[in-house]
Amino acid sequence: MFEFPDLLWPVLVLAFIQFGDAIMCIKPFQFIADCFEGVNWPRRFWWVMSPIKFAAGAGLILGLWVPYLTAVTCAALVLYFLIAIGMHVAAQDFGRNLFLNAAAMFVICVGAAVLAFPT
Repeated sequence: MFEFPDLLWPVLVLAFIQFGDAIMCIKPFQFIADCFEGVNWPRRFWWVMSPIKFAAGAGLILGLWVPYLTAVTCAALVLYFLIAIGMHVAAQDFGRNLFLNAAAMFVICVGAAVLAFPT
């Protein structure tokens, strides 16, 4: 059922986005730093975001050969961005950070999951 993705391109696009996001989190670009600050994410934990995002990208790619890994990684990304949306709402950080960063990525992750695993 969800052993391997039916379509590869949504998985590859999402992996590309995750790797790019991971690179931008190494020394956070200003819009990423603004996002972290908007939800009061402690600066001492900023470093962990890059490895998490690299792991997500790797999980998506490895899942093309490892049964269920892509589906689990997609589900984890959906949950990650759902939590990010909740953090923005809780911090009353409405605007670009919520809608462009968190909500748009949530929609992209859900879309990739639905396209890759249509059953």
